[in-house]
Parts: sequence; C-alpha cells; structure tokens
Amino acid sequence: MLQAAAALCFIGHGAFGVITKAAWVPYFGVVGIGRDAAYTLMPVVGTVDILLGLAVLLRPTRAGLAYMAGWALWTALLRPLAQEGGAEMLERAGNYGVPLALLLLAGAGRPRAGWFARLEPRAFDAATRRRVAWTLRATTATLLLGHGLLALGGKPLLVRHLAAVGLGDGATGLGRVAAQGGLEVALALAILVAPAPALLLVALTWKLATEMLFPITGGSFWELVERGGSYGAPLALLLLQRVGRSPAALPSPPRSSASSSLDLIPGS
Repeated sequence: MLQAAAALCFIGHGAFGVITKAAWVPYFGVVGIGRDAAYTLMPVVGTVDILLGLAVLLRPTRAGLAYMAGWALWTALLRPLAQEGGAEMLERAGNYGVPLALLLLAGAGRPRAGWFARLEPRAFDAATRRRVAWTLRATTATLLLGHGLLALGGKPLLVRHLAAVGLGDGATGLGRVAAQGGLEVALALAILVAPAPALLLVALTWKLATEMLFPITGGSFWELVERGGSYGAPLALLLLQRVGRSPAALPSPPRSSASSSLDLIPGS
C-alpha cells in the first residue's frame, strides 16, 4: 500500500512537470531560476519524478526512498517560501510522510543497510511497527490539519469546488468551507490522540471525496493521482493496526526466490 501511494504521488507530480504546469514557475523563482529556464527544466524534473515512482514499485531501494522523502519535503516547503502559506506545506504531508514510513520499515538505521540494494520482504519487529505507525499517524493528522486550515482561511479553490457541485457560493460557500475546515482540524486532532479505525476510515473517505472534486469540476486528473499519499497513509495505518492486533490470523508471505518487491511489508 505504501509503495503504491508513493508511486501515485511521484507519477502524478511528474506528469505536471512533463506538461509544464504554469503554477510551478514561482517555485523555481524561489531559488533564482527564471520563467524561461523553469519551463525548460520542468519536463526534466517531471521525468525524474515519474522514474522514481516506477522504481518504488519495481525496484525499491533505501537510497531511492530517502531521496523521495527529502524531495517531497522540499517541494512542499517551496509553498511557504513562495508566500503561499505554511498550511500548503502541511496539506502535502502525504507526499513526504509515506516514503519516510517506507524508509523506516526498510530499516534505514541498520548498519550496512545496503542503500542501493533492492529491498526484499522481511519481517518487522514491534519497535519498527510502532515507529511506522506513529509516522503514518502524524502524516494523516498533518495533511488533514493543513487542508482544514486552508478551508478555514477560505481558500478560493475550495470555495469553487463546493460551488461547482451545487453546495453554495459567495458568502454561503465561504461559511460552508469554514465549517468543513473546522471539522477537518477536529478530525486531525482526534487521529493524533487516538487513531481509531473508524476515524481512519472517515479520513480516507473524506480525502478521496474532496480530492475527487478536482476531475469532477474540470481540473486535472493528475491532481487526484498526485495525492496518493493522502489516501495511502490512513489506509496503510489501518492495515498496520490489523497486523499488530491479530498477526496469527494473517497468512505468511510466499517463500520463493522470485519474491515481488510489492511484498516489502509482509503480513507476519
């Protein structure tokens, strides 16, 4: 699940680079890169992102995961650096939290971990499970908090989304978006305190519903794809809780020399 979520995020983000998304220009400007050079570099950045997304599915490595976590954090940080506000960075927590959770699961701190070796299935102990669970818990809470703060601030895009599906515009739309933001902040805090399965299911359903509004209202389908971490984090935490509570009930992974890298998170 984490591999798929990280792949969706990077493939979706990369697609915007390949099609040269105009909204990226200010982010290049943060590091002194002009408009013309930005449009030249976007397809390069996008291609690298897509290749990383495919690599995490086909040949995941600790080095690749570390790069993905760092790069996603940097691109999220570009939002406040470009004067878009800190909530934009928080709302993208799924982009960097998911590869970080995978990196922890892969044993980043182990001696001679083999940073460029292909990751193979292995059992994980209780301490690793707790670290990964806390990472996913913080990731889910942070992305909900960020989106909630954007709604409380009356982000115009969120108001347009509600108006496009007939849920009000103008002052009515602003009021409903603010109410949505308050509920999201409350949900974020509740998950941070006690991530009950029901709360995680609510978070998963809510994120799928709100991000689906991008293609429904005429936005790019890649917006939905790029937010794979927003769905993958709460769903992976649900799966991890099940592993922790009833490991004996889960089947052992197949033993073969051709184990798929998709079995990076074994169920035993």
